[in-house]
Formats: sequence, C-alpha cells, structure tokens
Amino acid sequence: MTHIAAVRGALPPHVYAQRDITAWFGELCVPAGESRALLERLHASSGVRTRHLALPLERYGTLDGFGAANDAFIDVGVGLAETAVRDALEASGLTGSDVDLVMSVSVTGVATPSIDARLVTRLGLRPDVKRVPVFGLGCVAGAAGIARLHDYLLGHPDDVAVLLSVELCSLTVQRDDTSGANLVASGLFGDGAAAVVAVGAARAQEMGLDGPEVVATRSRFYPDTERVMGWDVGGTGFKIVLARSVADVVREHLGADVRAFLEDYELKTADIACWVAHPGGPKVLTAMQDALELTDGALDVTWRSLAAIGNLSSASVLHVLRDTIAEQRPVPGAPGLLLALGPGFCAELVLLRW
Repeated sequence: MTHIAAVRGALPPHVYAQRDITAWFGELCVPAGESRALLERLHASSGVRTRHLALPLERYGTLDGFGAANDAFIDVGVGLAETAVRDALEASGLTGSDVDLVMSVSVTGVATPSIDARLVTRLGLRPDVKRVPVFGLGCVAGAAGIARLHDYLLGHPDDVAVLLSVELCSLTVQRDDTSGANLVASGLFGDGAAAVVAVGAARAQEMGLDGPEVVATRSRFYPDTERVMGWDVGGTGFKIVLARSVADVVREHLGADVRAFLEDYELKTADIACWVAHPGGPKVLTAMQDALELTDGALDVTWRSLAAIGNLSSASVLHVLRDTIAEQRPVPGAPGLLLALGPGFCAELVLLRW
C-alpha cells in the first residue's frame, strides 16, 4: 500500500476576521450607493470566521488586471510551496534528494516554469526528479492528487512522491461584480498551500512507517454538470462559475457512490472511523452529512477548518487530513475515507487505513 508519511500546510501571514474582509470587499466591489445587505448576509452565513490572504487587504485595490494578480500568485505561491514541502519532508525524516516524483496542483494561477520547477533548486531536488504540474481540477485536486500518487507508487514501491497544492483564491476575486457567485466566493475562499509526502510499500517497510495508508481510490464524473463549478477566463482573469445546484448534485449522487465504493471492500459508512472531507461550504457539508447519513460530529474537523481558514480549494482537504492525523487516534487498522468534490462536476474518494 501507499503510506502517507507526512502532511503539512502553509498559510500567508495576513490574517483577517471575516467582518473585516466583508467591509473591504464591499468598498472594492459594490458600487457606491448600492446595498451591501446581500453581501453581508452571504459572508455571515459562510461558516468562516477568519481567513489568511496572500496580500494585505490594502494591496488588492492596487492590482492592475490579471497580469498583476498572477505575478502575485507566483511570488507568494512559491514561498508558501517551499515552506509546505520543506516542513513535510522534515516531518517524514526525508530530504529533497529522496524525492522521485512531485505533483503540483492549483487552479488559482498559472506559471511556466511551474511552481514545482521553481522549487527544484530551493529544496535540493534531484535533477532527475519527475514533475507533474496539474491545472483545472479545482477543489477536488487534493484528493485526486493523493489518488494519483497512489497509482504511481503501486508501480514504484521503493519511491518517494510529493503532492503540492498552492491556492491563492483571493487573487481571483473580481471587482465590480455583484453576481451571487462572486459574492459567495468572496466570503468563502481563503489562501494557502499544503504538501503530502507519500511512499511506496517497500520504502514504507524500510522506514518503519505506521501512519495512514491508501487502500484504494475511486473517481466519479457526473455528466452534463460542466456549469456547476469552474472558471470563465477573460481579460480580468478567473471569473467564478458556481451554481446553486452544487448541494443538490451532492445529495443526488454522493451517498450511492460512497456506499458502492465501500461495499467493494466489505465496508459500510458506519465502519468509517475518520471522515476527511473537503470543506466546500455549509450547504455542501450539510448535503454531504445528509447523503451519507453521518452521525453528529463526524465532520467536526472539517467544520473547524472551514471556520478557521475558509475553503482553500485543493489545499483544504489536505489541511483537514493533517488535522485529522494530529487530533484523532483511531485503532490500528481502522478505515477512513478522504473525499472531495470539484469542477466537472466530479468526486474523488480515497479509502484509508490507520
């Protein structure tokens, strides 16, 4: 099996209470004389108390178009990425020269050379390191990234693989856009990075690891849902597509998909000791709880992450995984399920064993 050796996160230093972000966004994006009541209501109901932002609030009004925002993504993102990967490697007892594969995921900025390429020298990665930069999976990419590392490590059991996520969602917020989707996004999404170090079965045995291992994965794509979530890309950058039907799709499909996946391994939802869920927002989490018929408290780690740092797109489920490993102590061999949803619309399921 693939073993998860370490998970670490990195957050920018600019942290603000939700009410302060609401006031700033109202000044920046709601035209003078128009009511901010809807904005304030949506921000207040987001389940978010504080968020870390890539830049100080006063800097956002000075960003001149997509180019300036993307430059900030590269500048801040590389630093956060380096911190997350360096901390994860140190926690696993490994160094940059041990890494055989780096997969980097993001949907909030673009960079060529990619973020992972800019880390090779900084982290002492080998010249023959394999790099796989992935763009476009959005919030599901944290779970999908672990699944794809697992695919790789099944064929390379002696290898070390790193998953890196960098998401600076605040840099995508659109000025002068009072659409419901933009108002919701401006109150929900935060900034941050995360890294996972995973090793193949042979390497795990050599290292004596006893942390969570990946048992199996499953991907689910839902046809005719392309406009449920994503970006419209234009001259001002990434304009969010976020349909009201997200929670409905979750309620319609997720329960049956999870149960079918677990049944293939002779498990039921009641057998899962740890639920590691992406914090998609209050309506999505409530729909997830209903669809899976979860007991009260099953998603507490996810709810706390949402309140403390917001939705970090692909990095969020990795922060939840880190917190779950640190806070919960399942009996050895207990099953866990990591899951996330994202543009497509799609779901990624990762069966874990402690």
